[in-house]
Amino acid sequence: MRIYQLDAFADQLFAGNPAAVVPLTDWLPDGQMQQIAAENNLAETAFYVKTGEQNHYHIRWFTPTVEVDLCGHATLATGYVIFFLEQSTAEGEDTTQTDVIHFDSRSGLLKVCRGDDGWLTLDFPADVLQTATLQPPALLASLHEKPLAVLKGKTDYMVVYESQEQIEALTPDFREMSSIPARGIIVTAPGKAERTGDQEPVDFVSRFFGPLSGIDEDPVTGSAHTTLVPYWAEQLGKKELTARQLSKRGGYLRCKLNDDGENPARVDISGQVKLYLTGEITV
Repeated sequence: MRIYQLDAFADQLFAGNPAAVVPLTDWLPDGQMQQIAAENNLAETAFYVKTGEQNHYHIRWFTPTVEVDLCGHATLATGYVIFFLEQSTAEGEDTTQTDVIHFDSRSGLLKVCRGDDGWLTLDFPADVLQTATLQPPALLASLHEKPLAVLKGKTDYMVVYESQEQIEALTPDFREMSSIPARGIIVTAPGKAERTGDQEPVDFVSRFFGPLSGIDEDPVTGSAHTTLVPYWAEQLGKKELTARQLSKRGGYLRCKLNDDGENPARVDISGQVKLYLTGEITV
């Protein structure tokens, strides 16, 4: 089987979030896909299978320990593989002639769109946030820093702080955090208004911790921005936002909230992808 490893939400290698992508003609047994993901030992390994429809695929994502309902960076990486590395499929379909790929997933229909500037854009459903009136005691205890607010989305807690400096300084207790019944913990704050070194100012910053899902800190979490973007769009009074995830590798994202008030809101999450590795799996 072919395998690719790519850096998503990165404009250069060794930045952003690494993901593995494995094209399949038919699904492998679930246990074998989980074993491959564990062997890869990346935040996510994506597997995809072509459907009978043009430019349409099924996609699934596995961390080293569990299958997850939604993953942004591995979907972005999969879009890159289909657009640029697997252009001619076994069915003779040429993906160089399309700018939109559709994915069926455990989180419904997802899209990856290709822009003229080389950026790829995820079209994901927006998360719905509620104030977390009942918080697991381990949540704030594991962060060691009192926040402004704690909210709960579909799968994650989101903890809001006052400044980027607080986000940068957090040193969580991952053992305690791993007892929290959630996919992960998002921490966020407004971005600095001024340029820092070679980094342009952004609207908001974040980090993502997921010890219960097998990864203490995720480098760049596209799916977390389905939670972050609706919140910051409301707080800042704007629908187009820029974001940076403050992991060691770091990642830069362009985001947009699409909410017409009638249909369920969706979020555009845009980034770049760099190919690191192509190879074969022998099982």
